Amino acid sequence: MSATAVAAAAVVGSLAVKPDTAWYRSLRKPAWQPPSWAFAAVWTPLYGAIAWAGGHALQRADDHERRPLALGLGLNLTLNAAWNWLFFARRSPAAGLAGTLLLDASNLHLLRRVHRSDPAAALALVPYAAWCAFATALNADIARRNAARRDTGWRRFAQSLTG
Repeated sequence: MSATAVAAAAVVGSLAVKPDTAWYRSLRKPAWQPPSWAFAAVWTPLYGAIAWAGGHALQRADDHERRPLALGLGLNLTLNAAWNWLFFARRSPAAGLAGTLLLDASNLHLLRRVHRSDPAAALALVPYAAWCAFATALNADIARRNAARRDTGWRRFAQSLTG
């Protein structure tokens, strides 16, 4: 179940990623941004670690802890996939930043929950949380460098929430 949920999040999220669009290419990005190929190279083992850690922790969780852990994992994977849609599909670094901050908070919550059931599984999630924190810093820098676009991005994001 964990591997299926992780694979679904990866596929749904990847559908929004369009790094070759004129919009994305026109964004000002920091020199320390990794090359495009690095993201797939990093995410592939991270998704594997999430699937292993989630499945392992769910198997070891007490009956009363299993459901909240599964819900926390599901929310985390939803936020993980949502970032791509907020940033790329909405063309909004500001909305992406809001999404990645929520993902960071979810990562901390997930680490705490997984640690209760399986400390080794929680340790396997640390690189995921660290990469997401790096992605938050990168997203924040891109949002800052493209501040002239921020108002449009926030406006577009707010409009999407209100219909």
